[in-house]
Order: sequence, then C-alpha cells, then structure tokens
Amino acid sequence: MTVAPSGPEFPIQEIPFSYRGSWFDISPVVAEQTYADDLHLVSHQTGLHPVLRLAPTVAGSTVVATPTLLSWRNGVDRIEAVYDGTDTLRIRGRRLGLRVAAAASTLTPFSGTYLYLDPVDGSHVFTSYETGRRYRITVLSGALRRSDGVEALGTADRFLELAADRSWEIAIEEYATARRPYAGSVTFEQLCRDRSAEFAAFVDAVAPWRGPNTPAAELAAYVLWSATVAPAGFVTRPAVLMSKHWMDKVWSWDHCFNAIALAAGEPELAWHQFQLPFDHQDELGALPDSVAHSEVLHNYVKPPIHGWALRHVRRRLPQPPDRAALAETYDRLARWTGFWLDARRAPGQELPHYQHGNDSGWDNATTFDDDRVLQTADLAAFLVSQLRCLADLATELGEPADRWSREADRIRGAMFRDLWDGERFTARSPRTGRRRAGRSLLDLMPVALGADLPAPVAAVLARGAETHLTTHGLATEPPDSVHYVADGYWRGPIWAPSTVLVEDGLRRAGQTRIADDISRRFLALCEKSGFAENFDAETGAGLRDRAYTWTASSYLILAAAQEQRRTTGG
Repeated sequence: MTVAPSGPEFPIQEIPFSYRGSWFDISPVVAEQTYADDLHLVSHQTGLHPVLRLAPTVAGSTVVATPTLLSWRNGVDRIEAVYDGTDTLRIRGRRLGLRVAAAASTLTPFSGTYLYLDPVDGSHVFTSYETGRRYRITVLSGALRRSDGVEALGTADRFLELAADRSWEIAIEEYATARRPYAGSVTFEQLCRDRSAEFAAFVDAVAPWRGPNTPAAELAAYVLWSATVAPAGFVTRPAVLMSKHWMDKVWSWDHCFNAIALAAGEPELAWHQFQLPFDHQDELGALPDSVAHSEVLHNYVKPPIHGWALRHVRRRLPQPPDRAALAETYDRLARWTGFWLDARRAPGQELPHYQHGNDSGWDNATTFDDDRVLQTADLAAFLVSQLRCLADLATELGEPADRWSREADRIRGAMFRDLWDGERFTARSPRTGRRRAGRSLLDLMPVALGADLPAPVAAVLARGAETHLTTHGLATEPPDSVHYVADGYWRGPIWAPSTVLVEDGLRRAGQTRIADDISRRFLALCEKSGFAENFDAETGAGLRDRAYTWTASSYLILAAAQEQRRTTGG
C-alpha cells in the first residue's frame, strides 16, 4: 500500500501540507500561533478557518510529510493523503482508522458546521458558515464504522469514522453549492506520481542550480509551490500567499520578493505576483496594504520598492514583457509613485512621509518610537530608485523621461540635505522638523541605492551594517541596543527582505566582502532553521509564522546568486 515519498520531508508543525492552486491545507495550525493536537483541514477562503479535524483512531501515530504525500504511521499501520487536484484530497488507510470531525462543535444561525447525508449519492457533507463552502466525504472503498451528529443542530459531535479492521479510502472535496458525484477514476498511486512529477518540474524550473551547497533549495521551492492559490475572491491572479498559516495574504511589498525568485523559472507566475496588488490600486494610485480572499485593506500602504523589484524581475525573465504589458506596468508604477509625491508630501516639503511604521513594512521599528509620522531615508531612497526605473521605462516606451530623472535628483538631494547629518541618516518629523538618529537597520536602508550613493556614504553604511551582524545575519536592532527585543518583530529579529535589500545594495555599491558575508550567514540560517517569518538574531531560532514565502524566496534569490558567482568566478 505505501507509496514511496517524493521530495524532502518537513515538519508538519512548521510547514503545512498543501498543493499548488489549492485554498486549503492540512496542518495543526488553526489560528495565529495556535496549534491543535490533531491535524486539521484548514481553508483560507474568507480567512483562516479550521473546518475538519483529522484524527487517527489510535493514539501515538507519527506524521511524516513530503511535498506529495502525507502519512500517519503507527508501526506498519498507515493512513496516507494525496491531493487530487486543487479542491480534493484523497485519503486511504490500512489497519488504522480515522475520525473526520467538524472542528467546531456548536452550530448557530451564523457560525459552525452542519453535517448531512446527501440522498443524491450517499455521501456525507459538512457545510461551513466560516468559509461559505461545503466539504463532501465520499467513501471509495471500505465502509464507515460510525457517523454521529447527522442533521444535528446546536451543540453536537459531528463526525465520520473509518474502521481500522479493513482497508478504506475516501475523498474530501471543497466546493460551493453542488457538483457531480465524485468518480475517483485515477488511482491513489497515479495521483502520487502526478503530484511528484509536478513538484519536480517546479523545482527544476525555479532552482535548476541547486546542489550540495544549497541544501534547502528544494524545501524553499515547496514552501512557494504549496502556498500558491488559484484566482478567487479578491485574489485576481494565481497568487503566492505569504503563508498557508495565519499570514494568508499578499502584502504589497512581500510579493516583490516572490516575483524575483520565480522570474527565471516561472515567468508567468512571477509576473502575476508583481502585478496582483496593482489590480487594486485606488484612484490616487495607492496600493493596498494587503489583499486576501475576502478583503482588501487600505488602512496602511507599504514602501515603494517596486521600481527596485521590477528591475530585478526583468533581468531574470527569460523573455521580455511585450509592449502592452510594459506600458501597463509603466502606468501603474507612475500612479503609485505619484501617490507618494502628491498625497504624502506636506506643503513646502520635498520629502514624502510615512504615517505609521506599518507604511514602511517595519511596523514597530525603533525609528518610529518618538514620532509616527516621519520622513525617513529608506522611503526617499526607494522613491529615487523607483523614479529612475520610471525614467528608463519612459525612454524604452518613447515617453518623456526628464520629469522622472529631475524628480529623482530632487529627492536624492533633499534626502542628503534634510536627513544626512554627516555620519548617518536620521528621520525627520514633517510637522516640527525635529530630527532623530536611531540604531534601527531601517536607517541604513538607503544602501539599497547601491552605485547611486557617493562612495564615502556607501562605506559608512557598510560599516553600519556590520554593527548589525550577528552569527546568523542582520539584526534589525543591534543586540547591544537598549531597545533590542529577541522576539520583538522589527526590534531585533533577522528578516529576509531587509537582508536581501541590504545585500543587493552593498554589492552594487562595490562592498562585496560584507555582501558575501551577509548572504552566507542568511543562507546558513535558513538551512538550520527553515523559512520562518523572522529569526532570533542571537540564537537563529525561527519566530512567528514558520512557513513564510518571502523568506523562502529570499533564500532562492541569494542561493541562485551565490551559485552563479561560484560557477563563473564572478
């Protein structure tokens, strides 16, 4: 019965078992930083919702997860699960029973899960208020040992149980209102072979350079592959969510790193990643803070790294975008830049401002401790880079480019005039003019300008970056700072996006020694601790959401570049 697993094994406590295009996964994570004892079918339609609890009828089973097969093992006894397309899971058992139960025990007029026996085909169907979807259980072989809570209202145990005294197989489908009875014409073994081939093709596409020097590349690819969902709700394109744990959205700067990592091997998917937030651009040109299945949030924005990102994406694409795609992107990027120039500059000010740390992506960085509304050097630098990208696009499209170049020079000049104190970049209140120097890595982010920085300034920023380096990488607040907090979000932990931006800027500024060091340490960190949302800067332990795609993408970006340097001597 047992199918040979394909791909790397991974801890189900950290990385969910899922499939490219699916909106549900199998995981013990049932809410933010909340882990259940049993695995659950967790849907991400309308939010994160545990729908069904999947519990072997014998305690003490071991879970083994690979990209194509999920297994519960108890000695030689087995339960195995594989995806049959994006909305169906096939599960089979031998000498090990399984209880499939509603995760919520209480049904109200507005919440919970209802269970009924469908007289059309004899299947059992759970309906979920939280997801607005149905979950049909069809027995393909064997028989149910027991069913409880059928048509029950109020509080009740609602479950189906497969017996351990015979082999059995079921299908679980997630769908909206109705569909034909499940046929199950493809064997379980063939489904495993199909999923294995699909994942292998994806890995070969996005990490063809992988080898002994990049041992985490295949798992990084799985994190991206499994976090991808099909278009649905407000998600207008195939999208790589930040996670299929609780960070199940696309934030409007996180997506850039996924686009870069995918560009060379999965160019169409990469282009969709870059464009998705722009599908929700408002009338002033602002991008949303985040996009999810059932919500688009505009209460904050995210930093304008999109010009920087677009350059990287385009350099990696195997074929250039056609003129229509490029013209659309130029228009979108121009409107996004216009938002910062028109709506985020106070009268008489040349530098735009953030309204809150969340706008910067560094929500609680110490830069924002005294003032929340701030002109910061990272924002100015990102806009300079984006304006230069727009100038290049305009030239390519035969449009006037001078206005973008002039504005880039203007903001660059104001950044040095108003925020550089001769030794470091400061942050400035647009209301009072008060300047503040801090120790956050955020204040060193103008290094992302690379060769657009004067060499002496680049050298100062490189030395500053070294003060943030721990054994594991770039701490967002130095550990010797009085404000450092080990699990303080942006007040200490190591993050993937800041690592990639600093590493790239230093390299383009000619500071290759420290860039190489930062890259090596981050790659080793991921190989040790996986692809967490962030990491303890002193111990290297993964923190928060443990299956974060921009971390996996950052590993792939840096690993690919490392391998290219190793093989070419560059």
